Amino acid sequence: MNDYKVNFKELKSRVGVDDIAYALGYRLDRKAGVGKYIELVLGDGNNRRDTIIVSNPRDKASQTFFRRDGSKGDVVTLIRENLNSFFVTGNDEWQKIAKVMARFANMPEPEYKEDREYVKSASVSHTFDSSRYDVRPVDPDRIPKLFSQRGISDETVRSLANHIALIRDKRNENFDGYNIGFPYTECVDSKVQGYEIRGMGGYKSKAAGTNSSSAAWVADLSDGNNGLVRNVFFFESAFDAMSFYQMNRARLGGNIALASLGGTFSDRQVTGVMERFPNARAFDCFDNDLAGRIYGLRMMALLEDLPLKISKTDNGLKVEAKGKSIDVDTDRSIIPQVSSALSLRYRMGQWPPPKAFKDWNDCLLNKPMKPEIAPDKNDRDINLAEQRKSSFKI
Repeated sequence: MNDYKVNFKELKSRVGVDDIAYALGYRLDRKAGVGKYIELVLGDGNNRRDTIIVSNPRDKASQTFFRRDGSKGDVVTLIRENLNSFFVTGNDEWQKIAKVMARFANMPEPEYKEDREYVKSASVSHTFDSSRYDVRPVDPDRIPKLFSQRGISDETVRSLANHIALIRDKRNENFDGYNIGFPYTECVDSKVQGYEIRGMGGYKSKAAGTNSSSAAWVADLSDGNNGLVRNVFFFESAFDAMSFYQMNRARLGGNIALASLGGTFSDRQVTGVMERFPNARAFDCFDNDLAGRIYGLRMMALLEDLPLKISKTDNGLKVEAKGKSIDVDTDRSIIPQVSSALSLRYRMGQWPPPKAFKDWNDCLLNKPMKPEIAPDKNDRDINLAEQRKSSFKI
């Protein structure tokens, strides 16, 4: 297939914020009214995890969203915030975003070689501007409540405080407060290249222009003695890393590092982190879901220097390497399954959350996953009828 330049403006005319939100599990709150704005909620009752207000529900090209904490964006922003929820691959998050939008627009997925012009067409900042943000350290005597709401103790926050900041976006006219920022750095360079951001009400984002291609959040607990670090634990979010550290601190020792990829997996993020710690072993601590297993397989392939093709099957995943095809059960540890067919140097370990939990923060909060019950034909018919009825009214 020939490369083609991704026209984000055209894609946004076909894919709305509501399309992505519904795919992520958001539902229309009819009590809030349906007009120029609609409210979409994620979760039910006391388990409501997010609410977004979407403008122009009948005009996809003009749709934007905002939250009551002041955060806002367009369809690209929402995809970027939830990129790990979509089964796409790419060298960086912009390639992945373009692929997600192309799928929803029923257009061919772009293939990239040396053509990077698609990046220029996206209406977002691509270079992190530190002057845009007011940054201050975490006060050990005034720790934000958000940490305790996520089950993270004051002691854990104080232990990792050197790797956490409070940040305020000076350009955000709707929210003048501070969010929690986890600074991204690249390889051994200490210059901050962005932030993973968390705020109240389930708000999560990244600072504008954050380098998610080769930078990551890294908490080196060796007091700067990189060569002494023996284990590096990789997570999809900094909250997961902090939760893991809190639950297993007595077993971990001091010469470790924690790393968060912020929900986006880039090859250079992983290899760059490991270059900092030449004597360390990487551990896959990713989520207990399909995306987490894929991240683990990709990290294993990188560390083993093993060309690997991963594809989704009805029963899990299929891995192809060295002329062999291996069916991978996503409910089991991936390393024994792959090493039974391939010769591995075992440079990577696995320490996933317990099976009942999606991620390490849910484990800390004791929020197990609900068992999935396959719907019968009657359930499917009712659901389809409700979807059709809803789409007519909107």
